[in-house]
Amino acid sequence: MSKIVAEQLVDMLVEAGVKRVYAVTGDSLNHFNDAIRRNGKIKWIHVRHEEVGAYAAAAEAELDGFAVCAGSCGPGHVHLINGLYDAHRSHVPLLAIASTINTHEMGMDYFQETNTIKLFDDCSYYNQMIMTAEQAPRIIQTAIQHALGKKGVAVIGLPGDVSELKAVESNISTQYFHCNPVIRPSDQELQHLAKAINESTKITLFCGIGSDKAHDQVVQLSQHIKAPVGYSFRGKMSIQPNNPNEIGMTGLLGQPSAYHSMHESHLVLLLGTDFPYDKFMPTDNKIIQIDTSTERLGRRANLYMGLCGDVGDTIEALLPLLENKTDDSFLQAQLKFYASVKENMNIYIKDNGGEDTIQPEYVAHIIDKLATKDAIFTVDTGMTCVWGARFIKGTGERTMLGSFNHGSMANAMPMAIGAALAHPERQVIAMCGDGGLSMLLGDLATIKQYNIPIKIIVFNNRALGMVKLEMEVGGLPDNETDMVNPDFGLIAQAMGFQGVNVHKPEEVQGAIENAFLHNGPVLLNIFTNPNALAMPPKVEWEQVVGMAKSMTRLMLGGKMDEVFDTVKSNYKHLKEGI
Repeated sequence: MSKIVAEQLVDMLVEAGVKRVYAVTGDSLNHFNDAIRRNGKIKWIHVRHEEVGAYAAAAEAELDGFAVCAGSCGPGHVHLINGLYDAHRSHVPLLAIASTINTHEMGMDYFQETNTIKLFDDCSYYNQMIMTAEQAPRIIQTAIQHALGKKGVAVIGLPGDVSELKAVESNISTQYFHCNPVIRPSDQELQHLAKAINESTKITLFCGIGSDKAHDQVVQLSQHIKAPVGYSFRGKMSIQPNNPNEIGMTGLLGQPSAYHSMHESHLVLLLGTDFPYDKFMPTDNKIIQIDTSTERLGRRANLYMGLCGDVGDTIEALLPLLENKTDDSFLQAQLKFYASVKENMNIYIKDNGGEDTIQPEYVAHIIDKLATKDAIFTVDTGMTCVWGARFIKGTGERTMLGSFNHGSMANAMPMAIGAALAHPERQVIAMCGDGGLSMLLGDLATIKQYNIPIKIIVFNNRALGMVKLEMEVGGLPDNETDMVNPDFGLIAQAMGFQGVNVHKPEEVQGAIENAFLHNGPVLLNIFTNPNALAMPPKVEWEQVVGMAKSMTRLMLGGKMDEVFDTVKSNYKHLKEGI
């Protein structure tokens, strides 16, 4: 029997190394689903919500280089949008199959009709509809090559009736090309870069995800020019380990040490980072940015130089041109300051809270201490992101995934699904906020259905903690940030796997130990301090005034207990941030 387009698509996905498709089946996807079943080399993962499928696929793609999700016509593929935006902004190679209504019904306002070209155009590098069998192999190959080459999302619109047409063989390439070119600035640009470095006495390196494969080169450069090394959240797991000159993160989630070093420097080198917060960038010194994507140069800071280059390739070409600096006074001063910052952070660990007010920093510290050296962590956007950033340490083998560019809630649990299915040999820990978990709670059933041994740790502060902080530093009393939550432990049990509620600090370590030893999924519902806030590394005067205003308004509103608990829980944060 001759193949149909759906079978041709599956064959080409197998050729691209695809192991799973995350989707909810239905109508226009049914022939694709059946082709996967008959092929037997790809597993259809039946998620409960397509957004979960997109996040799960994004996690797998970030770990392994490519993945696929799908949504049926209309509402099915619309649900993919949030996860696709996240993957695209994180530069993750991901293919989305957006099946649609039959071609003869298009343009007639038919049931579940959408315009996939308009819908996905802002969150993809390639976005085309297959309208004939002749187009199919060419569009499939081109879409996958776009995802791989541009490192982002590609979308294929697939009408239900086209998926069952007789396939047409194509004479174009059906293999895929994973290119790894050497990219560095020109010799003249390298000479100018070397001159700027050689003439500077106080230099800080700040590394992002673009430095993830250049750990050794970054360390060598920092030692050669006696420069401290800061990093973004996405750069942390690769740059922090075995790095004697690391000084932590800056930005909303970071510590004051990297912020201080960057602002005290004569020269800051931004290596493979598109750090989003220009308020944390220095303005009175020279900044040089090196990135493979030239469109990113200069959009976060006023640059002295902007250079196109892979971080590792560029450093290897640069090192022979650099003087070996001997004055390490600036470096030692920054390392000393970083040591004091880390010591202040230990206060949060020692002061572990009380019943139903467990300090979240302590929970994150215990997770870090007990997790395996190659664990995969996923973190929800919000306060859990802060605790992960500050307390989960890189080992050189660990990975941390999150919605770091798109900033979406609810990503941690879905990303953990994709990570655990792709890497069953590794421990996968989802650090979830109660707000995030609540959004996509139904896919706990997916975890049970496939018996995915994820360890879900809920930082249950009964509030939208980051939003609460945003309102208070803006001078507003927090309003409608509280959450009346269900019993997450009982919900996990109802779903069919182990769920445990943790109310006291002395229960935390034992609960996490037992969860990590359990051969299957576990949800720990840990009742953390709702008034534990995370101040940024530099507290602006306006933020201090805003916090004072919000506390005053709360007092005038009769909420004295909340004011007292907030001050009591966070005086250490205020000291750290000043």
